[in-house]
Amino acid sequence: MSEEKQKQALPEPVKAHLLKTRAVTENTDQAKELFNAGRYGILLSSGKVQLSLIEAIYLSEKQKIILLDQRNKEITFENCLKKSQKQEHNFWAKYCVYKDIRNRGYIIKTALKFGADFRVYDRGIKPGEDHAKWVVFPAHIMKLDG
Repeated sequence: MSEEKQKQALPEPVKAHLLKTRAVTENTDQAKELFNAGRYGILLSSGKVQLSLIEAIYLSEKQKIILLDQRNKEITFENCLKKSQKQEHNFWAKYCVYKDIRNRGYIIKTALKFGADFRVYDRGIKPGEDHAKWVVFPAHIMKLDG
């Protein structure tokens, strides 16, 4: 689905509570549509969608979700990104790679249990329909020189 169609499908941002390494949306039709349209996160039995930290930050930047802390106070994209960079090694490189691949129309998911940072599905393939076509290991270019 094109970026424009996704914007039309989600008229208002979905609210999601940020927990250390993930975010959980409210149980709304908009949250389910976010999952169905772009395969963001995991649809929980409660009807909520659990997003990885990187998915949550990406969707926050795209203004598709509003991140909230435990006191229901909004967390800006910039603040969330800064905290994530302090918490997770190489986060900026991972985020840039995630964003680039998502913007190209691929579904990209975390792949820690596969020993990689991400797994990427071919266009039109949803997780569960077929296996991921690629695994991705982001690295800083500066660290490759040497």
